[in-house]
Amino acid sequence: MSRFYEETSRQIPIYDVCDILIVGSGSAGHSAAIAAARAGAKNIILMERYGYSGGDVTGGLVLMVPNLSWYNKSFVRGLQEEWFTRLEKVGPECVVGPSLSDIGSTDPAKINRWKTYMDCTSKSEPKRLVRSVYFDGEQLKIELDKMLMEHKDSIRVLYHSWGTRPIMEGNVCKGVFFESKEGRQAVLAKVVIDATGDGDLFRQTGTPYEAMSDPMTRGRVTTLAWRIGGVDSWAYNEWRQNHPDVAMSMRESISKIAGNYRCFGPSAAVHGPYGVHIVTNFHPDRNCANVKDLTETEINTRVTIREIIAYLKEVCPIAFKDAYLYDIAPQTGVRCSYRLQGEYIMTPYDFAFATKFDDVIAWHSTVCEINDCGPVEIPYRVIVPKGVENMLCPGRHLSADSVAIDWLNLIPQCIGTGQAAGVAAHVAISDGVNVRDVDIKKVQDILVCEQDVPLPRHPNTDRSYQECCEEHQYGLYTDLAKKAHENPEEFEKYRQSGIGGWEAYLKSVKQGSAH
Repeated sequence: MSRFYEETSRQIPIYDVCDILIVGSGSAGHSAAIAAARAGAKNIILMERYGYSGGDVTGGLVLMVPNLSWYNKSFVRGLQEEWFTRLEKVGPECVVGPSLSDIGSTDPAKINRWKTYMDCTSKSEPKRLVRSVYFDGEQLKIELDKMLMEHKDSIRVLYHSWGTRPIMEGNVCKGVFFESKEGRQAVLAKVVIDATGDGDLFRQTGTPYEAMSDPMTRGRVTTLAWRIGGVDSWAYNEWRQNHPDVAMSMRESISKIAGNYRCFGPSAAVHGPYGVHIVTNFHPDRNCANVKDLTETEINTRVTIREIIAYLKEVCPIAFKDAYLYDIAPQTGVRCSYRLQGEYIMTPYDFAFATKFDDVIAWHSTVCEINDCGPVEIPYRVIVPKGVENMLCPGRHLSADSVAIDWLNLIPQCIGTGQAAGVAAHVAISDGVNVRDVDIKKVQDILVCEQDVPLPRHPNTDRSYQECCEEHQYGLYTDLAKKAHENPEEFEKYRQSGIGGWEAYLKSVKQGSAH
């Protein structure tokens, strides 16, 4: 029997025509739509396969974003920070984390207040407060919709619509075919932004991309998060501090109950005597673009939940005696799958040597051990596909190697590159040029002057940001950075050998530091 079925040729109805079509309303796609509208775009369609915006943030229960600040400066601003300022107005329980006014503080009382919250204090000594924020994902769903409705004259939202295939004429993307309850239809556009996270569209254009080939990468890990309610968070934190060995054993036992998968939890999403704790169940060596693997992840996780809760009640009744299943994420969480090989590919070199880019579109503190989580410049070229016109690809599938992608596919970086993509699309259309040839200075001016995005070397960026980087050596005081600068040839050798080489490099540095 043939493994193929030849589909009968048919005419596909055109649903609509627009200037900017954004496929995927996760953190990158939603940000692209809002940024484009605020820059002046008037004819935007935002397409999303689920019935809400936020992607992994709201649907995957990624309810914390880390490392928004470095020392006393909040480098990640723009739409990311707007999320939290808007949620704070809804209610203080919607946002938990060190305030903007406290970041960088070394006050022992404040450090003690936040030390039990992951990533709210610095990794390096002396300990300082870091702008890492926990938030209410359901309230964020509402707020993301409100942001779209504020631009309802410019943005048309198509939820429950799955963009499946780009419409190509040669190497030019003309729009997208999508599926919905109404059947297969098409949207034509001047610029298409692939914000699917998995490169669902750019993978079909002929542009080069990287598949999930290395089993050590997080692209071979699928996750289904779930939450426990009725937890006495304060009692749990005290119990962990007083019984560290038992707490470690508990984590190992939970993983065994889950099927020997890495099951991290419980960690607090909401603290207090009636806290809500999240459990994250990582399933290794699974392809997040494979239907069978996704299905097994969800079933394997759900069937072990009751047993895990029962175990927690038994081993730590002081905190979990009233625990119950609060909810299960409606979608699997994915850190990395297919990723673009764009006009520039970011690598650990850019973190170890603080590479400067003329086309910088984001200047973010991030999660990286080389530069002590210091800010790194992200260039426009990492979202521009090679050989394809009229398309941009922001978000967690941006152009980076197998190591650097782990530091660049976090929510803030998705928002930042998405925000820049939306602005760039508008500028390109206004100027009548391809997005590849956009006037990057105009894009940078809008980001800095109108959308609260600090960028290095821009005349309207507060000079104190640059001074902070210079004062603290761009974070390049770590053993990793020092060794890279002492022997760049050795660093490059390890870097080019992929994630396995990177692990070997880390080991060599640690061994050298111990002698």
